[in-house]
Amino acid sequence: MATGSGRQPAERTLDANLLGSNVSFNYSETWLAYSIFGLRLVMAWVFLQAGLEKWAEGGWGDPLAWSSAGFLNNAVADANPLAGLFTWFGEFATIVDPMVIFGQILIGLALLFGLFFRFAALMGAVQMLFFWTAAWQGGLMDGFPVDNGFFIDSSFVYMLLLFGLAAWGAGRILGIDATLEQSDIVQQNPWLRYLLG
Repeated sequence: MATGSGRQPAERTLDANLLGSNVSFNYSETWLAYSIFGLRLVMAWVFLQAGLEKWAEGGWGDPLAWSSAGFLNNAVADANPLAGLFTWFGEFATIVDPMVIFGQILIGLALLFGLFFRFAALMGAVQMLFFWTAAWQGGLMDGFPVDNGFFIDSSFVYMLLLFGLAAWGAGRILGIDATLEQSDIVQQNPWLRYLLG
């Protein structure tokens, strides 16, 4: 497939060991970059929309009108093995609420601009992990059969997408992290790369 300049999209071969099996396949660098960038924008939108909807619930002048207390105290099933943890979070809704609202907005912005991408993806994945475990009706295995529907839900999918995007270093594709990684401070402190990318 030729591009406008007459060049072919670059292809690479991925050779890896996955669960004890050798895996090898060709992929297009061009289409991989487009797909990673597209997924990054979609995940940014998911977090931004969620945070902004919560912020706007009481009008933009009252960003903390939204409260998690009702959900934490009433919607988590008693049979959920983590029900006590969520009830405890409900007692501290004045701390949890701004963390959720502004956390979602900041995560969304970081994903959008590719800024401290791996750190933002980790924080987003932790939030999705909490949302996923809150959906448990009982133990983990109660998510089967599929009619119970919470074993693989959107929170779980988002968690895996964030993991994949962080593994690929999605913040480097048209993101601020690509510039930050070239800065003197990151060059002198290579551990910062674990937060970038």
